Amino acid sequence: MPTTLIGVVSLAFKVAAVLGRAPDGDADRLANFQSLTDSALTQLDVDDLLVELLVRVREVLGADTAAILLLDEASQELVATAARGIEEEVRQGVRIPLGTGFAGRIAATRGPILLDLVDPTTVANPLLWEKGIKVMLGLPLVTGDKLLGVLHVGRLDERPFDGRDVELLEVVADRVAGAMQARQLATERAAAGLLERSLLPTKLPRCAGLDLAARYAAAEDRTVGGDWYDVFTLPNGELWIVVGDVAGHGLRAAVVMGRIRSALRAYSLLELPPEKVLELVDRKVKHFEIGTFVTVVCAVTSPPFDGVRLAVAGHPPPAVAVPGRPTALAEIEVGPPLGVVSDFERSATTVALTRGTVIAFYTDGLVERRGEHLDVGLERLCAAVSSDSAATVAREVMRRLVGSRIPQDDIALVILQRQ
Repeated sequence: MPTTLIGVVSLAFKVAAVLGRAPDGDADRLANFQSLTDSALTQLDVDDLLVELLVRVREVLGADTAAILLLDEASQELVATAARGIEEEVRQGVRIPLGTGFAGRIAATRGPILLDLVDPTTVANPLLWEKGIKVMLGLPLVTGDKLLGVLHVGRLDERPFDGRDVELLEVVADRVAGAMQARQLATERAAAGLLERSLLPTKLPRCAGLDLAARYAAAEDRTVGGDWYDVFTLPNGELWIVVGDVAGHGLRAAVVMGRIRSALRAYSLLELPPEKVLELVDRKVKHFEIGTFVTVVCAVTSPPFDGVRLAVAGHPPPAVAVPGRPTALAEIEVGPPLGVVSDFERSATTVALTRGTVIAFYTDGLVERRGEHLDVGLERLCAAVSSDSAATVAREVMRRLVGSRIPQDDIALVILQRQ
């Protein structure tokens, strides 16, 4: 069942359960739930929906302030994102560390908190007690087992919130969490298209005596990943082919991928061999991208293109097709991925580029299949790579290894042929 439909069904059951416990003839309570679950709200974009829900929840609960704080996973802080009643929370960029104050405790415990004392000992945001808020109620925003943030309301009088208010606010929290999840998915899909257009080469370089082709296929769910390929020439005439994969998915993996790609291009201008460039990129990853795991293969060749120098960091070796011989994986030393081992001296292997030789570089999404040993996928790849034109080989590889199968991971493929 789609995530959005699951959310709607869950919300419907929650509303029905709460109304079932309400006294007969409780018309006001029914009207309150109808206000908070109004289907017309689904026509609003996420930002407008958050504001409208805060407006309605203030009216329904008789609250003077309502605010949504979303979790910044990098800093582990709650950031004021939407507010009604005390809009300064958003305008001043209020940030609350997890576990600190009223909102921080809600996030840490992932449970509702009713507060009847608002002062520096209980609340981390001074705006709340300075504005005269006397009582508060807050709930975590959660989808699945993931914490998204906190929703809280407050009153200027000392009329406390109760269990019925908690139930009403839970309905709003469910709607907000669902909206935020939908926005995150939409953002990642938009970013996927942007990254494909901006980070992948718009065209492949032309080198006399070489034939090049490339393919990139995103995973079916369009979740942003860290796979990439790059093909470029340097002022000294060298041709660089880079294929890599940042572990993980989501915007962070994609952003890190972009930074590593840029760093590798910059270091290549030092005209160092590929293994030394990988050492520099490795230092950058370990220092600035702590916890990142990257596999990459770098191939460098220069006129007259009779050999290619390969440096590999944790990446599957390329497939090599030499006329008159069976296609096989390149026999090269594979070093550890970037970001894993400190002060590792990397090496490279030179592979001959006789006329007609084809080399296929790829990411693991091309050869891996669930429930199947990796060697099977590698054998399938070797069977598809031949000493033909680069475009023909690329087409045949994608036909045989992808075909009508739904890609579960991004796929990057670059074919090099010595004509």
